[in-house]
Amino acid sequence: MTDIVSRPASAEPRTPHGVPGSRTTTPGGSSRRVSWDVLRCGFVLLVMIYHSTFIGPLVYHDILPKNYTFPHQVGASLLLVLSAYFVAATVRRGGARRGATARWWWGKLARLLPAFFVATVNAWLFLRYLAPDGWYLPGKKDLLANLAMAWHWDARWGFVDGSYWTIPLQLMAFCLAAVMWKGPLGRGVALRAVIWVALLLPAVQWWFRATHETGPAYGYVVDGLGLFRWHLFVAGVAVWMYSTGRLRLPHFLAIEVLAVGQHALQTSTLDPTAGWSTDWIAVVLIGLGVAAMTLAAVGPDWGTWLPARANRLITWLAGISYGVFLTHQTVGYVVMRRAQQLGVGPTLQTGLMILTGVAAGWLLTKAVERPAHRRLMAWWDAGPGRYGRVGAPSSTNS
Repeated sequence: MTDIVSRPASAEPRTPHGVPGSRTTTPGGSSRRVSWDVLRCGFVLLVMIYHSTFIGPLVYHDILPKNYTFPHQVGASLLLVLSAYFVAATVRRGGARRGATARWWWGKLARLLPAFFVATVNAWLFLRYLAPDGWYLPGKKDLLANLAMAWHWDARWGFVDGSYWTIPLQLMAFCLAAVMWKGPLGRGVALRAVIWVALLLPAVQWWFRATHETGPAYGYVVDGLGLFRWHLFVAGVAVWMYSTGRLRLPHFLAIEVLAVGQHALQTSTLDPTAGWSTDWIAVVLIGLGVAAMTLAAVGPDWGTWLPARANRLITWLAGISYGVFLTHQTVGYVVMRRAQQLGVGPTLQTGLMILTGVAAGWLLTKAVERPAHRRLMAWWDAGPGRYGRVGAPSSTNS
């Protein structure tokens, strides 16, 4: 779920918080806000720490337990909130100009998919040819299923990299945002109704699933549509709406409180014998992350408080964060396990996984994500985008 108020960028209001839209100008003259880069880097670091200290030893028992464990799934969820905020903030760029929304949508796919496809093949190769004996050995059909993002739609397919569960959810958000921005559901009362339905429907579904017998097909559809994370997209869109004056504070707080409560529900288990189980630390951290995003949206840029060198490093890391997200987990597990064979201890293994993720993410960004995005956008502008702007050429043209 994401944006969506029908208002061109040129008409962006100055908000009650003194922030023109979601962008401000830094002392250096750039409109980039380092606040968002700080958050993006922090969230990706939480993902890597969670995977390296907790999930790795949990999934692969031959990886040594870590001296420090962070067992809370927080980073990936907050990245979805952040993604929703920027979908809402950018889908309107170009305003009502013909073809602007289609170009925005294509740009999102051009940024997301090529790097994902390459990273998926890379993770498959690592597991297939470099992983220790006894690890998951995916076949060619598993690779095709992962490229098609079929994990939640068929129990036969496992992840070659568990981080990738967020990718189809983001794709659905991009498509929905593009449709809503151009339709009646993207403004006014209808938009608010969509927001509340997206919050309440998954709660009803969770209760139904917890209290009724449901077949596999039901679970495939519910999980495939990502109902268990819709509240995160709502939380991000609400931050943008509040920061631009489209939501009043009481309404904003009601949405965010319910979204965080929904996260507590969707990440809980209800066992007839063990009872209710919830990771309340993760829930609190999600709430704090949303609060930090709100401060980033309505307050001064945090980059004004940091040294110029720190700003450059943070901006660089944020720029490769998607590549880091795609490459750190499976590749990092293999690196940790092979380093362990050489006598590397648990804490250094975690450091190696993080460094490997940064290096591999930089390489994926530089060699695949950015050049593929440039070429795909050039193709769009020369082909579908050109036709979308000026119409089909006349048959009399030579």
